[in-house]
Amino acid sequence: MIDNFALAVSHGLMILIFWRLLKRPDLDREDAAPKPPRRRDA
Repeated sequence: MIDNFALAVSHGLMILIFWRLLKRPDLDREDAAPKPPRRRDA
């Protein structure tokens, strides 16, 4: 019983994360992603 519950919860969370990632507006646009900060070599 616990094993089935643990599998259902973990897979459910993975499906939720996958679904939320697909709904991101910056998924298809390269200019929407924030640029990483530039390193200054001293």
